[in-house]
Amino acid sequence: MSIKANLEAVKESFVNPAGQLIAVSKTKPLDDLKEAYAAGVRDFGENKVQEIQTKQPEMPADTRWHMIGHLQSNKIKYIAPFVHLIHGVDSFKLLKEIDKQGKKIDRIIPVLIQMHIAEEESKFGFDRAELDEMLSAAEFAALTHVQIEGLMGMATFTEDESQIRKEFRSLKTLFEELKSRSLPSFVSLKELSMGMSGDYLIAQEEGSTMVRVGSAIFGGRG
Repeated sequence: MSIKANLEAVKESFVNPAGQLIAVSKTKPLDDLKEAYAAGVRDFGENKVQEIQTKQPEMPADTRWHMIGHLQSNKIKYIAPFVHLIHGVDSFKLLKEIDKQGKKIDRIIPVLIQMHIAEEESKFGFDRAELDEMLSAAEFAALTHVQIEGLMGMATFTEDESQIRKEFRSLKTLFEELKSRSLPSFVSLKELSMGMSGDYLIAQEEGSTMVRVGSAIFGGRG
């Protein structure tokens, strides 16, 4: 099947038709991205700064780049001028560095806070105590060049759907709870990014507004 046909199949399967699709294009050649762009995709997810840097000048100006991988503080400056959304802000230290880089170029950088919801140790993200500590810190309230648009989380890599559902549900509960709290104006909480090729339908059933799908669009890794 072609990338266009795969895209149509993914969109037709959506439980939430209004959900946003991020086409995960990491490791994929530019030709694949251009084919997806021609089929209507504007949001592309990459997990390596170097790869975004290489691809960004070769794609049309209205392409929206999503940094979905673990981001190192010393690499932020390379994507700060153009990144559409950083999905994986997994520490207060990283958030402060993004704010600092945004200040340098006078750009407010949109981000999602990554929560650790999986039972696997390998996943990055805040736990609940770390999140509460950050939200109540004076340093947090003083940030000026970030816009926190919501939360992101990755479920455990398992065949157990009830486990996946439970983890997504816990993130949705936290998302709704945070919405009811009095937080600084740069926290807008519009997006709940959860769900990938293997579990995006469950994620949408549990309230996801944004899914990251790669192999179901582009096929397996080459």
